[in-house]
Amino acid sequence: MKLRVSAVQYHLHTIHSFEEFAQQVEHYVKTAEEFGAEYVLFPEFFTTQLLSIGNGQGKALSIDDLPSFTEPYRELFTRLANQTGMYIIGGTHVTRQGDRLLNTAHLFYPDGRIAEQPKLHITPTEVHEWNMTAGDGLEVFDTEKGRIALLTCYDIEFPEIVRMAKAKGADVIFCPSCTDDRHGFYRVRYSSHARTVENQVYVVTTGTVGSLPTVDFMRANYGQAAVLTPNDIPFPPRGILVEGEINDDMVVTADLDLELLYQVRERGSVTTWRDRRTDLYTDWS
Repeated sequence: MKLRVSAVQYHLHTIHSFEEFAQQVEHYVKTAEEFGAEYVLFPEFFTTQLLSIGNGQGKALSIDDLPSFTEPYRELFTRLANQTGMYIIGGTHVTRQGDRLLNTAHLFYPDGRIAEQPKLHITPTEVHEWNMTAGDGLEVFDTEKGRIALLTCYDIEFPEIVRMAKAKGADVIFCPSCTDDRHGFYRVRYSSHARTVENQVYVVTTGTVGSLPTVDFMRANYGQAAVLTPNDIPFPPRGILVEGEINDDMVVTADLDLELLYQVRERGSVTTWRDRRTDLYTDWS
């Protein structure tokens, strides 16, 4: 089974209306459609661009205002997934459950269904500056061409959660990310490479680029999209199918062959998934 994926290096800049946001999103989706993509990944926190619209008094909106855009955000991506026939991972959007703010990844199916996966590991900034809380459980999602998981940014730095996703049958991990400097970017990037080796899965990741000068904690962004593989024949030696130009506004696209994963798990140079020592350390079951 083969599938084509695109990842968006989303350019953050000040906007003045939801319509401007929708036009930019549609541009990226149409670009991916022209490349023949079947799955499209947007970055973490890219909807914070909506905060730059402001309150009409010259000040940006706050993170507490972002959930008010949830309905138009969901309507926009539902329409685009339906029109293009693509699975769209709409990055993450801040949602509200009671008095809790969650950083929620969304999967929009072509048939109109919407699946959600809240971020499970929350960074100190998210906790202390934005009063966000972690999600409660991991889900995997069946699609026409395979089972996938959505693990956001900091999540990918925890080997256990990716091991759980693989144990539940996920072959592709989509990792929307948002990092403000090279240190954060490379933490996520190197962790993503490690997860492909440990679990013999694909990882598709991307981040925000550009800046939101009026939005706290979104003034600096350092991002790059990449489609990553295990480091084994028949994959590229560096484990990179494609990567973007750092901090450029662009879309990258690659083809994933799930059959190659199954082959290396059985008879690769190393068989890390099969050779895990569950007699020495606890495995998910």
